[in-house]
Amino acid sequence: MARGKKYANALAKIDRSKRYDFEEAVKLALENAYAKFDESVDVAVVLGVDPRHADQMVRGSVVLPHGTGKAPRVAVFAKGDKAKEAEAAGADYVGAEDLVKKIQDGWLEFDKAVATPDMMPLVGRIGKILGPRGLMPSAKTGTVTWDVAKAVKDIKSGKIDFKVDRAGVVHAPVGRVSFGPQKILENLAAFFDAIIKAKPSGAKGQYIKNITISTTMGPGIKIDPAAVKDLLEKYGRD
Repeated sequence: MARGKKYANALAKIDRSKRYDFEEAVKLALENAYAKFDESVDVAVVLGVDPRHADQMVRGSVVLPHGTGKAPRVAVFAKGDKAKEAEAAGADYVGAEDLVKKIQDGWLEFDKAVATPDMMPLVGRIGKILGPRGLMPSAKTGTVTWDVAKAVKDIKSGKIDFKVDRAGVVHAPVGRVSFGPQKILENLAAFFDAIIKAKPSGAKGQYIKNITISTTMGPGIKIDPAAVKDLLEKYGRD
């Protein structure tokens, strides 16, 4: 793919044969961001797992201490008191049959979905619409729950879901260029803490094999997987 002069200039400042530590990589990524908008900072992690095997699936969620820089729109499938709790917690859209019908008619103006367990048979009717878009509520990520208020508040305060893809890679947003290095590093520490805790029983050998960080428009910067330990010690919440 053809790249512009600004991308080439950013790439020239990166040693492509080197694996950086997190502080160096974040500093480089932010300094070389050149877009006129506030670029997202994203991380891609290659894991030593084969997701085709059930005992090697990696998925989970984590509340990033500084959020992602994006205010997610939350839809909640609930009735009665639970619907009221969701609205009070800041849900953008709350409904049941009416919300399902709206989605069946083509409406998808939300980023995350939450449902009470009794709503799942109803939500299942639109599984083929929500599933491929990563919008299907799941007990594993805390979005099928009776505590809808907590689920909504967690999402609004920076909760992200992650799941390894077929190639064994996990992608996640960890903030915006405007956050500055400290907040990005603290978000990265929270993310890697969750990745380590999500290590499946079937994973053998090296678990975290490759790490790359990039901004929306910028080149990827490789990070030494051995640097995760130092990241957690310096920037972890514990």
